[in-house]
Amino acid sequence: MTNPPIRFDPAVRTALDQGTPIVALESTIITHGMPRPDNLAMLERVEATVRDHGATPATIAVMDGTIRIGLSSADAEALAKTDGALKLSRADLAFACAQGLTGGTTVAATMMAAHGAGIAVFATGGIGGVHQGAETDFDISADLDELARTPVTVVSAGAKAILDIPKTLEALETRGVPVIAVGQDEMPAFWSRGSGLDAPLRLDNAEAIARFVAMRAQLADYRHGGVLIANPVPAEAEIPHGEMAGFIAQAQAEAAEQGIKGKHVTPWLLARIVEITGGRSLVTNIALVENNAKLGAQIAVALTHR
Repeated sequence: MTNPPIRFDPAVRTALDQGTPIVALESTIITHGMPRPDNLAMLERVEATVRDHGATPATIAVMDGTIRIGLSSADAEALAKTDGALKLSRADLAFACAQGLTGGTTVAATMMAAHGAGIAVFATGGIGGVHQGAETDFDISADLDELARTPVTVVSAGAKAILDIPKTLEALETRGVPVIAVGQDEMPAFWSRGSGLDAPLRLDNAEAIARFVAMRAQLADYRHGGVLIANPVPAEAEIPHGEMAGFIAQAQAEAAEQGIKGKHVTPWLLARIVEITGGRSLVTNIALVENNAKLGAQIAVALTHR
C-alpha cells in the first residue's frame, strides 16, 4: 500500500512540528461558495485574520489528486480560477485523489483531512445539515455524521440558513454533537445573529471553549467526535432573520421550479441569494467567515496553551 497523496505547505509543516496553533480552512467556499474574484480576496483576508490572531492557516483542497494541507499563493490563485472543480465530501475524496482530479473540500472532507494531519480546529462559514423537504428526499449533509465521528472543533456561524435548522439541531443532538453558541442564548442562523431557536449550550469566549474541548477529550475516548461552535455574525454585518427568510424562500422556490437537486442545491442557492439581495449576503458571508477565523485562531491558541 502507498501512503495517501498528501502535501503539506512548509508553514503548516513547521507549525505541526513545533506544536504551534493551526486553523484549518475549507476550500468549497473558494470553488463553489463565492464568485470570482471575491473568492480569492476572501481567502487572503481570512488567512491573514488567522495569522493576525496567532495561528497558522491551513486551507485544505485537492489539486491534481493531491490533498493539500495549506496552499501557497500560486496554488490558491490557481484553485480560485479553476473551472469545473469538484465539490468533495467524504464519499468522493478518495475518488478525486485516485483520478488525479481537483476539487474544493466541504466541511466533512476538510474535517477528515484536518484530523488526519493533526489539526484540531477548523473555521468555516456554515455547516451543511438537514435540507428543507428532507422527510421526502432524504437530503441530509454528510457534515452531520462527520461531526459525530471526527474529533475536530468546527467554528461556524451555525448551519446555513437555507437548511431546516430545527431538524439539523435535532440530528446533531441524536448524534451526540455538542452545539455551543458564543456569547448568546439563541442559535445563530448564518447571515443572521438570531434564528428564533434556543441554542443547546452557551460559552462566552475562546478560553471557555478550549476548556470544554479539553475536558470532553479527557472524559471520552478517541472516537468522541467533534464539537460545533455557533459564532454569530457581527451585528453590524448581519441581515436580520425575518428579512432573510423572504430572500431564502424566493431562492428555494426558484430552485424547486428549475429542478436543482443534490450537491448543486447549496451553491446554487447561495449564488442566487447574492443576486436577490443585491450583494448584501456576500458582504455578510465574508464578514462571518472572517469572524469565525478570528475565533478559530483564538481557540487554537488557547488549546495550545492548555
